[in-house]
Amino acid sequence: MELTFTEEQNTFRQSVAEFVAAEVTPVAEKQDRSGEFPRNWFRKCGELGYLGVRYPHEIGGSDLGFTSYCILCEEIARGSLSMALTVAMQCLMGTDFVFRLGTQKLKEKLLRPAITGEKISAFALTELDAGSDLGAIRTTVKREGDEYVLDGNKTWVTNSSVADFFVVLATRNPDLGTDAVDFFLVEKDAPGLTVGRDIQKVGTRGSVCGKISLRNCRIPAENALGEKGTGLANMKEILSQVRVMMGALALGLSRAAFEEAGKYSVERVAFGRPIGKFQAIRHKLVDMALDIHIMHMLVYNAATRVEKGARLMKESAMVKLFSTEAANRCADNASRIFASYGYDMDHPVQRYFRDARFLLIGGGTPELLKNIIAKEL
Repeated sequence: MELTFTEEQNTFRQSVAEFVAAEVTPVAEKQDRSGEFPRNWFRKCGELGYLGVRYPHEIGGSDLGFTSYCILCEEIARGSLSMALTVAMQCLMGTDFVFRLGTQKLKEKLLRPAITGEKISAFALTELDAGSDLGAIRTTVKREGDEYVLDGNKTWVTNSSVADFFVVLATRNPDLGTDAVDFFLVEKDAPGLTVGRDIQKVGTRGSVCGKISLRNCRIPAENALGEKGTGLANMKEILSQVRVMMGALALGLSRAAFEEAGKYSVERVAFGRPIGKFQAIRHKLVDMALDIHIMHMLVYNAATRVEKGARLMKESAMVKLFSTEAANRCADNASRIFASYGYDMDHPVQRYFRDARFLLIGGGTPELLKNIIAKEL
């Protein structure tokens, strides 16, 4: 398998890498500890065209394609997975349904300013008893005249406390399972919407995440995203992209862990020589390098095919499954190489170790992905 990137993609990677070195890595630890949404940094991403990387010029996007989106996610995740998540959400799950299914009025009102970083999006799918099982959704929606009325609760909503609008999955009839689920756009000032407190997470602490409540929440009928009963099909349209994107995030974090561990193995001296001279340490670095190489091949082979229109249910599940498990191995190996210092909050390796756990959850758990792959096989 040979991967080649265009000159445009290579130039884009270099520019993002320089941005990360100047604007992400230096503040990553502070961001992790404060847990505050990086508004000024986020707007700068919009000014640079990063938030519209997947979208065409006519709506204000950069029109660089899905592969460049994965490059963006990978490079920012190398500096901070938390900050990469805010960009990944804005570029895909939080805005894609508006782009594909929203009215021109909604695109101009919300999508265009979201691309420039002036508005923040959120994706509200998960509920207390419904995550991977979309048929278990209990947030209801009903039509009343020129409005839709939503009732229910959502949790694990990335960007919840700072979002200007939410893309919400709701059901017209809980007894009909996935046949009755659809997406709706809810703006932050919609009557009946309440945003709860941020969840205090173990990792990715610089990415705010919380709960929302919808009580007799009324939205204009034009805020329905897609035809009746098409919610599951519309979700499947981006599932491959979501899972390959998660692989790119995992790749970026793994590269950061490998680079830190490599530097430390040269600097740290034990028994009269750098620890990188010991076979036990070298083998850990080899394992990390091998995982990173495989991740790179998997992510960008899939990204290229997705960009050409392929729907890779099995392959994207494989990318997400392998890459996120590999990222946790890389973070663990880096922590072991640092030994006691890997347990020290002053060293970034502890952040990689904590952040890597999120990758196992978002976009489908390993268990769910194995079921999908087995079914496809």
